[in-house]
Amino acid sequence: MVDIQRIFLPNQEKDWPMYAVTGATGQLGRLVIEALLKTIPADRIVAAVRDPEKGKDLAQHGVIVREADYSRPETLGPAFAGVEKLLLISSTEVVGRLPRHRAVIDAATQAGVSLIAYTSMLHAGTSPAMLADEHRQTEEVIAASGLPAVILRNGWYTENHLMAFPMALEYGAFVGAAKDGRFSSAARQDYAEAAAMVLASEGHAGKTYELAADQAYSLAELAAEVSRQSGKSVVYNDLSEAAYREVLTSAGLPSDLAGLLADADVAASCGALFDDSGALGRLIGRPTTLLQSMVAAAFRD
Repeated sequence: MVDIQRIFLPNQEKDWPMYAVTGATGQLGRLVIEALLKTIPADRIVAAVRDPEKGKDLAQHGVIVREADYSRPETLGPAFAGVEKLLLISSTEVVGRLPRHRAVIDAATQAGVSLIAYTSMLHAGTSPAMLADEHRQTEEVIAASGLPAVILRNGWYTENHLMAFPMALEYGAFVGAAKDGRFSSAARQDYAEAAAMVLASEGHAGKTYELAADQAYSLAELAAEVSRQSGKSVVYNDLSEAAYREVLTSAGLPSDLAGLLADADVAASCGALFDDSGALGRLIGRPTTLLQSMVAAAFRD
């Protein structure tokens, strides 16, 4: 006798693994959860978060919300119980991320996780940027753990530059220290879809993906695009690393973060944030989001 349910309702027969996303209430984490929900049942997704109260909306959609605080290792084991595939989204701490990442990796190992994916930084193995240091060290800890892993080396986020829009429009200029360096930055949504893809599909263990947009631009070209869409004159003023760091601190950024961002611009001037491999577009199965589209969306917002 033919099993009609097996033919027409195949997903009900699938033995879904349990997936977990750390930092699930953050900007990237929420987008990863949304992408997973397109193909994965909500009750097979764990949102591992520092503050479960912030995950109430996820729970309302059927996602399992568990406390997982990088700085409190005792919360991590219970959070990863039963999890087979884990996305470790790098900590937002400016410095001191490595111990937090190591705690997650240790807990994942003890929990028997079968695959860990980690959001690293573009060209972390060779990048001169100080921001790459703890990413590179985290990759080494993952390798030493013996866990099957996939490394997602995310490029710059275009949203990082869009945050400067109000000031650029007010003063008629973007500032930085990147000279003519090109940024292959992509939308946060693109990186989220890539992360969801490697979790939800097979064949990624042991791979390192250099993830960057199909399109690259200099900060002068970014200024020209903003000028074109706004109808206002906006230019790019290139500064020394020290001067740019001072601008960032005067804007209210902590000195450590300002120093790292200024250093990243200098690294970009040497090509550290450029990549033309096309790996991101291939993973998500579509062209990456155009800079012009993101600028237009920023004006609408």
